[in-house]
Amino acid sequence: MIDTIQYGKNDSLRDEIKSYWSGRAATFDLSPGHEIFSEDEREAWHALILKHLGHGEGRKALDLASGTGVISHLMDDLGFQVTGMDWSETMLALAREKAKSRRRSIRFFVGDAENTMEPDESADVIITRHLVWTLVDPQASFAEWFRVLKPGGRLLIVDGDFVNTGWREKLVKKLAAGLESIGLVKPDQPRKPADPENTFNSILSRVYFSKGARAGDVAALLRATGFEPVAIDQELQAIHRAQAKNFSLLKGILRGLQHRYAVCAVKPGDNSVTPD
Repeated sequence: MIDTIQYGKNDSLRDEIKSYWSGRAATFDLSPGHEIFSEDEREAWHALILKHLGHGEGRKALDLASGTGVISHLMDDLGFQVTGMDWSETMLALAREKAKSRRRSIRFFVGDAENTMEPDESADVIITRHLVWTLVDPQASFAEWFRVLKPGGRLLIVDGDFVNTGWREKLVKKLAAGLESIGLVKPDQPRKPADPENTFNSILSRVYFSKGARAGDVAALLRATGFEPVAIDQELQAIHRAQAKNFSLLKGILRGLQHRYAVCAVKPGDNSVTPD
């Protein structure tokens, strides 16, 4: 595993990450796998959340790197009192507008997921989607989240390894790219901004999980932080099947082949809620 990276040496990297995702904000919700595109997908997400976090019942939930608020809305559906935090004001402006249009009482504010500044033991649950692979210092981040959670509180991480690919995934990706290049298949994300300077790969090469955020490595760091129990859930097929309907055939198959997972970690204590 890569040595922990010190913040002082990576302020510019963190600024680059913030700038990159701010630039993606305008088209973020247009991409399958970001916004929810069907009731089947919404129900699949609800089932995953209920499985690991249970019903909200007014409990306080912190959605870290909330972006345009997709996960925040899913949590609000289930009765959580949701606060979304993101360090991109551009993303948050869209999130607030979305919540207003849907008449949701979700609070969104600018903050750093790696240093939340939230009070000790103030959240019942913390949820993140596609955040952990971008972290500069996951050990420090996990310690921060541990501090913010109440005893018995739960952390749900939904993420993936977007670096390492198996032979089947490589084959399908190559076929999809080939068919797109000759015009037989339309790209699934035609509105995704161009990245002529290859900013995404530059950022990826310098984060902690530059070699890929494998579920076992994430779980090991969580246990080292003090979370127990820690459970890995790779049964995300219902979500992937629903998302695949908005992809081309090959891209839909690719989604199911990727190393995507949920990790649920509990802060030891007596106030835990038993999930459904």
